[in-house]
Amino acid sequence: VQVVESGGGLVQPGGSLRLSCAASGSIFSIYAMGWYRQAPGKRRQLVAYISSGGSTNYVDSVKGRFTISRDGAKNTVYLQMNSLKPEDTAVYYCNFDLELIGVRGRLDYWGQGTQVTVSS
Repeated sequence: VQVVESGGGLVQPGGSLRLSCAASGSIFSIYAMGWYRQAPGKRRQLVAYISSGGSTNYVDSVKGRFTISRDGAKNTVYLQMNSLKPEDTAVYYCNFDLELIGVRGRLDYWGQGTQVTVSS
């Protein structure tokens, strides 16, 4: 399975970015997708989560500003980030909770990480 992220970069405070993450390979089913972030000197934290049924959950600090969505046909998850703040600066990682063809059990796959920097 390959997991490829894209969409990070440098943006001014108040700006927007859209992250994308696609999984490919021998995937039987994807149960949930999520976005995490890790700032320098801090632990990785869950930012947003979307279940197979479309239910979403967000960390309080991004509610009303970030939106997670998924395209099941493309095995892709997105994170639309609006009204960005300097404290959103971090490396963002996507995560897939999935099951492979011919392999029993659920597995976690991670993207390579993409840097988001919010600065004037």
